[in-house]
Amino acid sequence: MKPVVFLGPTLPAREAARLLDATYLPPVSQGDVYRSVAASPPLIGIVDGYFEGVPAVWHKEILFALDRGIPVVGAGSMGALRAAELAPFGMQGVGAVFECFRDGVLEDDDEVAVTHGPAELGYPQTSLAMVDIRFTLDRAVREQVIDGQLRTEIEFHAKALHYKDRCLEAIADVGRVGPQSARGFARLLDWWSQGHVSQKRRDAMAMLQTVRTKAASCDNGVPSRTFHFERTLLWDRNVSLLEEQNAQVN
Repeated sequence: MKPVVFLGPTLPAREAARLLDATYLPPVSQGDVYRSVAASPPLIGIVDGYFEGVPAVWHKEILFALDRGIPVVGAGSMGALRAAELAPFGMQGVGAVFECFRDGVLEDDDEVAVTHGPAELGYPQTSLAMVDIRFTLDRAVREQVIDGQLRTEIEFHAKALHYKDRCLEAIADVGRVGPQSARGFARLLDWWSQGHVSQKRRDAMAMLQTVRTKAASCDNGVPSRTFHFERTLLWDRNVSLLEEQNAQVN
């Protein structure tokens, strides 16, 4: 049985498959982790997930997987968010984005949110993740493409945008502040294509490497349980709804 990995715009599945032999599924949504548990995979990895217009993956279904002895690893996007929230219960997080949320450096879900195209086209990303903008600006300052003041201006402006509107064209307004800012932003635009940092992608790749290492060492990394899984009325009701949906599909 292969690991199950929920993946979308952060990293193309065809590239992920070169790093890890796994069953790659679309971005995770509510009920998907619960359904995956039925097949008893050796591990569940979460990178991308739906959250707007589609109910997001429950924290409870991840706890359900952990309770069943299936390790769950998260990174990059929705996986980083859930891993930061559920680390005390045994979900493992990988990468810098996870660490930022775990340590309280970042708090807002919109930091990892992006818009993207359909599955048929490989989920092409059509906006920039705020967290990737931050890491890119950090690199631009280190490489002296822009100074710290302009970095702060761009970061502030980008954060004020709705996540769907975050793109180079939208944040280019910062360059109109004055001649000095305009020159700095022109350098940044010239540099961006080769200097852009997708930390989400890096973290997703690191997660796949972590899973491959675990599989090679026959170590599934399941920690000793530190919680009691409570089968509440709400949980039972939601599971019943999922089972009804499954029956209708089959």
